[in-house]
Amino acid sequence: MAASETLAGLQVIEQEYDRTVRQDIELFRSQAEAFLAGQLTDDQFRAYRLRRGIYGQRQPGVHMVRTKVPGGRLTSRQMRQLAFIADEFGGGKGHLTTRQNMQFHFVPLRRVPDLLHALADVRLTTREACYNTVRNVTACPLAGLHPEEPFDVQPYARRLAFAFLHKELTDSLPRKFKVAFSGCPEDCMATAINDVGLRAVIRDGVGGFRMTIAGGLGPLPTEARLLHEFIPAEDVVRRVEAVIRVFNRHGNRNNKNKARLKFVLRERGFDWLRDAIAEEYANILRDGGIPMPDEVPDGFGGFQAEQPPLGSGRKLPVFEPAPAGFHEWRETNVQPQKQAGYSIVTVRVDQGNLTGDQMRGLADLADQAGDGKLRFTMNQNAILAYVPEAMLNRVYGSLSEHGLDGARANEISDVTTCPGAYSCNLALTKAMGLGAAIAQAVREDGDSRVRALKINISGCPNSCGQHWIGDIGLYGNARKIEGREVPYYLMLLGGSQHEFGLAIQSLPARLAPVAVLRVLDHFKANHQPGESFRQYVLRHKVETFRRLTADLVKPAELSPEMYRDWGDEVDYSLELGRGECAA
Repeated sequence: MAASETLAGLQVIEQEYDRTVRQDIELFRSQAEAFLAGQLTDDQFRAYRLRRGIYGQRQPGVHMVRTKVPGGRLTSRQMRQLAFIADEFGGGKGHLTTRQNMQFHFVPLRRVPDLLHALADVRLTTREACYNTVRNVTACPLAGLHPEEPFDVQPYARRLAFAFLHKELTDSLPRKFKVAFSGCPEDCMATAINDVGLRAVIRDGVGGFRMTIAGGLGPLPTEARLLHEFIPAEDVVRRVEAVIRVFNRHGNRNNKNKARLKFVLRERGFDWLRDAIAEEYANILRDGGIPMPDEVPDGFGGFQAEQPPLGSGRKLPVFEPAPAGFHEWRETNVQPQKQAGYSIVTVRVDQGNLTGDQMRGLADLADQAGDGKLRFTMNQNAILAYVPEAMLNRVYGSLSEHGLDGARANEISDVTTCPGAYSCNLALTKAMGLGAAIAQAVREDGDSRVRALKINISGCPNSCGQHWIGDIGLYGNARKIEGREVPYYLMLLGGSQHEFGLAIQSLPARLAPVAVLRVLDHFKANHQPGESFRQYVLRHKVETFRRLTADLVKPAELSPEMYRDWGDEVDYSLELGRGECAA
């Protein structure tokens, strides 16, 4: 196909997409106005709202708006628009999630349609970021960069994400449906915890994917099962659609707590599920299904029809000598890129929280010393790519000016958390407050074995902070002591990308950092050479760690702060609204 025909075809795709998006936003505006006028009940309005990525918060009258970033990749222009939205609508802040989304909080409902239009201006969307839909399709942030990847998975991730957007089949499922692509050997996207996991492989010179199904976290975690050792990359949309069709037909629509694909697997067995998917795939081959698009609109998933020139870094300020902290940052946050002369820079974003000014600073760096793109990670950090090795000093200095020069990215002090009771109706505790406290407690530990560990924290059992797959996981719950409510966390040990942590016991929130330090001290004293943290935990068994922390479970004397959650100045009170992350 000639270049002119390709360009004309892309323009048609863009026009149709933009028209669909704008019409949908105005439809939502009318629905929101009807709700505010009392013409729709909360139950009637909820599905309209959630399908468009808009959650209720525990604070009345305001909402959380979740922006999808397909494949975790976006352009510098899009990042600047997110900065504008943070300042204009979100109190100057945005939050990166473990599924490569950007969330804005405390947005009044009347302002949401204007926010959606601002996103559409740069072809970002919230559509199907929540509700019973195919959620944001995640992908390895190092795709196209990693020296050991079989091939770049990003083009397939964004085309699949675009194929399933605004489709009748994919926006009213029994429950949410998650897809992840991974190209790196480390499987940084944890494909085994997704409804569909796709890991890049090459067989007989042909690129394709190893396909797993029916994984998931939540209160009852389930590891995915292998469906295909190999599917051709160009067949990925049909293969995933076959799984979605089976889920759509057989998922439990009467009980949302048993509605994920993993429950279909549990109740009907893997052999039945495999055969049902094969039948649907045959139907798609015979009758047709959702096609794999040739390309996506400019901006979608960071796609750019015309790639801007790489930034040289020469316009950045000169920092001589190297700023304090540069050498540790270079050691922990910089890794070689497969393209000679360039580096991958991981920007540590503590618990995923960015200000508008920081977003603009990252966008400027991506243009001046990168490829004009940002990449979001599952660990709530951001990545700059194509950074000239000779300009790392200047990049670090520029990051420091924006408060983003933190070293030890993806190490134990780089704690992953969900927002918790800061905003979520379903949360029992303020996970970010505990995350900051634990990060401070472990920050100076110089033991390389400890530094390599990962901590994940959720404010409730639903696992938005992915507590099941952290070396140390914690999720919020509550207890009453002498008639008064106290925030607690259940501690898990030994999780990994493909194995779930073992439950130890619940501990008061204020003593959770103490419990973590005790486990780490025991680990340093008893670890054997070559032993992973999980192997260490299994060798010592759950009972060892229960004894190690037994005196913390219900202290003989409770100080006044024990009745307060981290970050609070008032006593804890268990307040739950209607949970919508499970909606």
